[in-house]
Amino acid sequence: MKLVKKVIESIVILDITGEIRLGESASQLTVELEKILNDQSVKGVILNMENINYIDSTGLGELVGYLGRFKDMGKKLRLVKPNMTVTNLLRLTKLDTVFTIKADEESALEDFAE
Repeated sequence: MKLVKKVIESIVILDITGEIRLGESASQLTVELEKILNDQSVKGVILNMENINYIDSTGLGELVGYLGRFKDMGKKLRLVKPNMTVTNLLRLTKLDTVFTIKADEESALEDFAE
């Protein structure tokens, strides 16, 4: 998995490429989300999922866990552009009703202004 991080004002955007699964890739994402969560200057994170080609139950579990932790800290976690494979998995697991999923970064950024 490859992560590219950019910051717009106080919002972190993570472009994720590859797989999120048990092992190093889930750990890498966890480390980055933990940093973002603990940074008092950050309002939240946008996860660009356009280039994820696989996510397993560990990866989904990490995302769900962090969604709750971000909410508890008064921060937002948004998913952007999940590809069809990820979208189908989110629908199958009913997680599409739990996460706020946006079509593009611009609409996700607007969501932080509310």
